Amino acid sequence: MPRRQKSKLRASEKRGRARAEAQGEGAQATVAVEEESTSSSPPQSEDITQSLPPAVSSSTFQGRRRAQAITITSTANMCTRSDEDSNSQDEDRASPFEVPYYTESAGEDSLIRKPGLLEQFLLYKYKMKQPILKEDMLKIIGQNYEDQFPEILKKASERIEIVFAVDLKEIDSTKQSYDLISKLKLPNNGRVRAGRGLPKTGLLMNILGMIFMKGNCAAEEDIWKFLGMMRVYAGRKHFIYGEPRKLITKDLVRLEYLEYRQVANSDPPRYEFLWGPKAQAETSKMKVLEFLAKVNDTIPSAFPSYYEEALKDEEKKVQTRAMVTAGTIAKVLVPSRPMPQNIFPPLVKSEVCYPQDKKT
Repeated sequence: MPRRQKSKLRASEKRGRARAEAQGEGAQATVAVEEESTSSSPPQSEDITQSLPPAVSSSTFQGRRRAQAITITSTANMCTRSDEDSNSQDEDRASPFEVPYYTESAGEDSLIRKPGLLEQFLLYKYKMKQPILKEDMLKIIGQNYEDQFPEILKKASERIEIVFAVDLKEIDSTKQSYDLISKLKLPNNGRVRAGRGLPKTGLLMNILGMIFMKGNCAAEEDIWKFLGMMRVYAGRKHFIYGEPRKLITKDLVRLEYLEYRQVANSDPPRYEFLWGPKAQAETSKMKVLEFLAKVNDTIPSAFPSYYEEALKDEEKKVQTRAMVTAGTIAKVLVPSRPMPQNIFPPLVKSEVCYPQDKKT
């Protein structure tokens, strides 16, 4: 078989595996929520999903998870391999002129499927590092939907935000050009590694949320148990995140977004995760809680205990900033100490020698 045909065959097989994996991911998250909602006892598990307050209805949360599953599935259609693979093999690299893989589900209302279509387009443009122009987006959804464009764009960007933790922002009003901006200042706008790829910020925000809800320190086994619900496993390449263990315990630790340390006196050794200095500087407990609340289609105050802790953290940061500002202002306003007028000790009168007047 010619090399080109083999390459196409491999790409087709990987697309199929990625779609199956993504569909399984959405199904598993939904099943986990359904099991929680049907339980007669109050949530006692250590998982984040089982820490959800009663204010988050089962149907609302499941609907939001399905939206995430749709987003990840559409991404799987677009991504045939992990970032490392796509950057290492030239023959399978996407061309800047390649037509992206967009699909529409038959039988759905246009206003329902158009955000999903636009979502795929936005992620493709981000992955390829190409500008996102309004005129191109209108071509994707069709000129007949120009009046509904703001609503469609809002829905598409919200679905991308809850999965990847990136915000759609207008970067040039003259050209009506947009870009997806990472919520954290991870290298390469959230990609972490050089080259093309999709953002890793969503994974990091989820881990930071897990650490926060675990009392600001989460055992490694709890982190992997949680990530397993997202079909992210240690030692198994993920079509978005690459090799997760390397990303989490090496890359994000090296970048100081996570701290990974051995539990004291543990034998055999066990490890735990904490927020790193960069995470503490670039985000806050309130921002992470707001992100998790948006994922669950609710508000931060629906998590009372975590919300109270986040408020205290915000107040502490405000006080710290105020003290630093006051100290800076004081240094500017306080005048420099004046030079003393008499820098030499006064002379005693008897020590002064006066010239004697000559007698005439």
